[in-house]
Amino acid sequence: MAPDRRRMIVEAATKSFSLFGYKATTMDQVAKLANVGKGTIYTFFKNKEELFEEIISSLVKEMIVEADAAIQPDLPFTENVHRALYRLLEFRSQHQLMIKLVQEEAEMGTLAVSEMLQHVENEIIAYLQKKIETAIAKGAIPAISTEITSFLLLKMYIALVSDWERNHEPLSSEQIAEIMKVFLLKGLPRQ
Repeated sequence: MAPDRRRMIVEAATKSFSLFGYKATTMDQVAKLANVGKGTIYTFFKNKEELFEEIISSLVKEMIVEADAAIQPDLPFTENVHRALYRLLEFRSQHQLMIKLVQEEAEMGTLAVSEMLQHVENEIIAYLQKKIETAIAKGAIPAISTEITSFLLLKMYIALVSDWERNHEPLSSEQIAEIMKVFLLKGLPRQ
């Protein structure tokens, strides 16, 4: 019975964080949504922070499963990086909890939320780093700083997907893949 109650609590908390944000979610709300007494929550989680961490860590695992599913072994490295990043950002932009957290950080600057979003970004960078290290080991790309490259890949991708659209027509998935290929794998165009 216990693991079931724990799962109900996690699901209720996810729902509450997604609807009301981190700051506005209370353990009372979670208890009501999960249909358990508040004391029951504390048998599984020390506090709201611990519950939040658990939810974000399974969210990150889910994102990585999604990214891995987008990768096809027979495709070139550049194409796979694009596919994985596209899937990661798509997941991030469609997942209700992520949408709410990004909104809460922008509007209220909640520290716990900022830290969690940074954690998610660090996990994505670490994931990309592993992929780049594998590609270097296979000789698919030249040896470069994998952490910096991962960071740049993610930041460039976010810039092309979301920042660009503020003042321009959105780029297609193909255009983004081509730009990523040119800048990161062939180097800047020479005059």
